[in-house]
Amino acid sequence: MASNPRPLIGLLAGVTAGLVASAAMAAFQNQASKLIPKEDQSNGDPATVKAADMVVEATTGDKVPEPYREASGQAVHYIVGGVLGGIYGLITEYRPEAASGFGGAYGVVTSALLDEGAVPALGLGSGPAETPASIHAYGAASHLVYGMVLEGVRRIIAGAR
Repeated sequence: MASNPRPLIGLLAGVTAGLVASAAMAAFQNQASKLIPKEDQSNGDPATVKAADMVVEATTGDKVPEPYREASGQAVHYIVGGVLGGIYGLITEYRPEAASGFGGAYGVVTSALLDEGAVPALGLGSGPAETPASIHAYGAASHLVYGMVLEGVRRIIAGAR
């Protein structure tokens, strides 16, 4: 356990770093998606848009209107990234070893929990067995970028622990 943990600094640094890391992840995905074979790409809405639909349907009974679908998916992406960053920032204040692999380990764990677990469990995407290998690699690489940028920005803000 780290001496003198700073939970508020960890939380704020983590949320901020999570938002920056989410932007880096989106930029990476924009370029990496060009490498995925067309037959492996989904024609439906991304999981983030489906998640936004779930929230809006639960509150209004309707899906997100067409002009706002892309923006709603981006909002979900950044909200989740900020929350996961805040959790990471708190964890690293108490357990600096959570930054293993310069945040890469956390990124891979988030990929497993979200892409391989929560997304299929919530009906937002296919299960791991039905997902092409290229999509698994794309997701893992995207989350690896997220984790490493998360740690880099967190360190700039809060310092190495």
